[in-house]
Amino acid sequence: MRTQPLVKAAVVLAALPMLAAGGWARLDPAGFARFTNWPNHEHFLHDAGVFQLGIGVMMLCALWWRDVVALVLAGFVFTNTFHAVNHALDLAEGGNASDPWTLLAISVVAAAGLWLRLRRTSGARAEEAA
Repeated sequence: MRTQPLVKAAVVLAALPMLAAGGWARLDPAGFARFTNWPNHEHFLHDAGVFQLGIGVMMLCALWWRDVVALVLAGFVFTNTFHAVNHALDLAEGGNASDPWTLLAISVVAAAGLWLRLRRTSGARAEEAA
């Protein structure tokens, strides 16, 4: 029995609620808080939403992207960059003015690592094809 289609279906079915909940928490934190009976802490819910979106995106990308290191770096860059955006937008709720910049700097380091990884792996694929 071929299990691959069932595994792919499981990944998609598990990713969809992550994306839905993440999008809801990020875009409508008050509504999400009421529905889930969580405290309505806007910044916490924005961050939780971004992290849920990151999980869903990485799950779906894993269906066709076989390079685990590149996948993790891309997921981190996506999630941490939006985390930095949350800190910039929610600065009035607390935190330090440097938080968005610190998080963004970490994203830049990870993006550089991703770029190097993709450059290396695309070069290896070109050599294999030749």
